[in-house]
Amino acid sequence: MNNSSHKWQPFIYSILIVLGIGIGIILRPTSATRFIGSQNKFNELMGIIQSEYVDTVNMEDIESQAFNDLLNKLDPHSVYIPAKDLQAANEPLDGNFEGIGVEFNIVNDTIMVVSAISGGPSADLGIQSGDRIIKADTTNLAGVKITNDQVVKSLRGKKGSKVLVTIFRPSTNQKIEYNVTRNTIPIYSVDASFMLDNTTGYIKISRFGATTHEEFIEAIAKLKKQNMQSLVLDLRGNPGGYLKAATDIVDELLDDGKMIVYTEGRAKPRQSYKTEKSGIFEEGKLAVLIDEGSASASEIVSGAIQDWDRGLVIGRRSFGKGLVQEPFELSDGSAIRLTIARYYTPSGRCIQKKYSEGYDKYEEDLLNRFENGELEDEEKIIINDTTKYFTKIKNRVVYSGGGISPDFKVTIDTSFNSKFLTHIAAAGLLNKASYQYVDANRTKLKSYASLEQFITKFEVGNDFMEQLITMAETEKIAKPTAIELARSETFIKQQLKALIARQIWRDGGYFKVNSLKDRTIQKAILEIGKQG
Repeated sequence: MNNSSHKWQPFIYSILIVLGIGIGIILRPTSATRFIGSQNKFNELMGIIQSEYVDTVNMEDIESQAFNDLLNKLDPHSVYIPAKDLQAANEPLDGNFEGIGVEFNIVNDTIMVVSAISGGPSADLGIQSGDRIIKADTTNLAGVKITNDQVVKSLRGKKGSKVLVTIFRPSTNQKIEYNVTRNTIPIYSVDASFMLDNTTGYIKISRFGATTHEEFIEAIAKLKKQNMQSLVLDLRGNPGGYLKAATDIVDELLDDGKMIVYTEGRAKPRQSYKTEKSGIFEEGKLAVLIDEGSASASEIVSGAIQDWDRGLVIGRRSFGKGLVQEPFELSDGSAIRLTIARYYTPSGRCIQKKYSEGYDKYEEDLLNRFENGELEDEEKIIINDTTKYFTKIKNRVVYSGGGISPDFKVTIDTSFNSKFLTHIAAAGLLNKASYQYVDANRTKLKSYASLEQFITKFEVGNDFMEQLITMAETEKIAKPTAIELARSETFIKQQLKALIARQIWRDGGYFKVNSLKDRTIQKAILEIGKQG
């Protein structure tokens, strides 16, 4: 990495590295096939290590490492999941978990409630955005260098079980105890849906889970009541999920009888997935937003829309995952997600990027895109496979290996970046400052009748910026130069405004505030407007 690599850090920290179990198209559960000879040899080796090795070792860790090393030799997306991690790995796709029902951030070693999930036990009891969770039963959760895993272990639990939660509420300077009965809590995959203008709707999907299709239908219905005629579907940073969720979404956007995707593997004969019913949004103008974090099921959706010339694909080249995993449960409750097929878009493309150079090189691909300038200059995009494929309606040329290349490219804007921004973002100072502001100004913020009024009238003032700078200096995070402030101040104010909106109007507030300055969304609105 060269000396200018610091300029990428705000983007690197904000983009999930979408490798391993985070990305997967899961077809259906099966039972594992047993290979007795190999299994006996492995068990024999593990037994010898356990009984004879010079030091005490954690056999579970050794087993996990051995399985993952083996699977990584096959491809980057076949993974082993220990039994203790399986539930957590499945929850985001299954669409629910069991717990008290709060979204939280850890700021300054304190659990800050972002929001109490509507309909969950915490919301019903009156736990609020901005509350600090300081104790669960007799376990202190503040000032103990708490981790996300520790929070989950303390607050989650079986439906019907109880936990005594103690919170501190800064607005009243009170400690309050809540006896919370845990329940099933939904995990939403549609993060936001709102109107961008009088006729253009926006839907942000963060993953493709068991409830995504249902959430999407509800979002479309809501937006249609607001006169939506065009749709911007945002799949940026979406690492994928269930194949069926992706095909169900496409079925709502394409008319009947059209190929969505087909899969094929050595032991899996070709299986085609086609649209089967009248969709809820087959006629309106459509733009799909993607970037280097859009993978797997996201690429199935964007590939089908592109190949059928149904809408515009806008943004940056997608991740490039064209492999299909299937889960196999093992006898001890652990599981593997094994690659069993490749998938192909309607034009016949497999967009899987190469992995023949090994797992480590594969992991470096996203960083290489930063380093080779592709994200700043669309002309530097590398096409790994120059085989030409053609879209189904307009006969446009599209390519395969390395991801879905958008119809309209929007590069990353680095004009606002600085070392100061990099340091305060990495330290979580923007989140901390927004929490402190909301704590001190909750009454003022409640005076805004709607998110739209907040967007129009609220501005982050210079006094707030001065407080942020003082906080950064006091905590020895960074001290900005005049040049750094000139570059980054407008962006910082925008982010603070969006983070404040999130605490009042949840993710919908955050995304709507940022949509006004989002170059990719604004490009989508512009290009949709040009369509006949």
